[in-house]
Amino acid sequence: MQQSTRKAMEDRFPRLSEEVELDEKWLPLIDYLSTFGLKESHFIQMYERHMPSLQINVCSAKERLEYLLSVGVKQRDVRRMLLRQPQILEYTVENNLKSHVAFLMSLGIPSSRFGQIIAAAPSLFSYSIENSLKPTVRYLVEEVGIKEKDLGKVVQLSPQILVQRIDISWNTRLNFLSEEIGAPRDSIVKMVKKHPQFLHFSIDDGLLPRINFLRSIGMCNADILKVLTSLTQVLSLSLEENLKPKYKYLVNELHNEVHSLTKYPMYLSLSIDQRIRPRHRFLLSLKKAPKRPFPLSSLVPTDECFCQQWAGTSLDKYIDFRQRLLLKEFAKKYERKG
Repeated sequence: MQQSTRKAMEDRFPRLSEEVELDEKWLPLIDYLSTFGLKESHFIQMYERHMPSLQINVCSAKERLEYLLSVGVKQRDVRRMLLRQPQILEYTVENNLKSHVAFLMSLGIPSSRFGQIIAAAPSLFSYSIENSLKPTVRYLVEEVGIKEKDLGKVVQLSPQILVQRIDISWNTRLNFLSEEIGAPRDSIVKMVKKHPQFLHFSIDDGLLPRINFLRSIGMCNADILKVLTSLTQVLSLSLEENLKPKYKYLVNELHNEVHSLTKYPMYLSLSIDQRIRPRHRFLLSLKKAPKRPFPLSSLVPTDECFCQQWAGTSLDKYIDFRQRLLLKEFAKKYERKG
């Protein structure tokens, strides 16, 4: 490498030059990838993860990334994708990328969602369609019991389902939920359809603590099963930041009992700050809150329907009230921290 070129490279990328045996042939690629927001530390990460990815011809890299952008990958997601799967620069459009995109299409996934799925699971391209992806899909249909028409929806909810050992994750969770809460197989299949992400969650650190929490507030196994089948995302909600505060608000402020959650499990998915507290306080301020317990059905409809059916006021009046309440709550939190 010419002395002047080496000096220029060392000035631009001092850490990269120090940690990596830099080749001037890499510069055009590095310049191109910089347009996606990759910095020096990112190139070091890519080098450590998969060194050959930095040896790709810039024209080939452009063709591949432009193809991915053309099928819906967002410019802002390219950096994260390359850091997770730098090998993507090596996959040719004709022999790899196009066939994997066609595979997604064959599952009934709309083209508008391709980019999102690729950004979430870029390692998809490293799996053989015939030897890995199709057998996984076959397993989901034949062993788990997902209907073919639902496959696209399941993959959109959790693209990682295509690239994990689905047989192990399914069987361990099937056995656990059957033994722990007496869940029948068809209920667990419903859970997979609604929230397939739970197949990736740890049993000891994820599923069990949430089931134990529901038990601790007085739910029997049948109630827990009802809640989980209806709102499987409970298994991904934080105990400290989400489930516990909502339960406290339900009992202490809304004066409801725990059994109301089996009728309205979606209460657990609503935001305290954006939905539960503002609607509760707004009806109290208007003296329109029914006698205890506070009706959870008032938390379900859209803001417009809530204002018409429950508050009898304009949407603007409610939004203004909610905004002032949010600022007040934020000030309280800030004072406590101070």
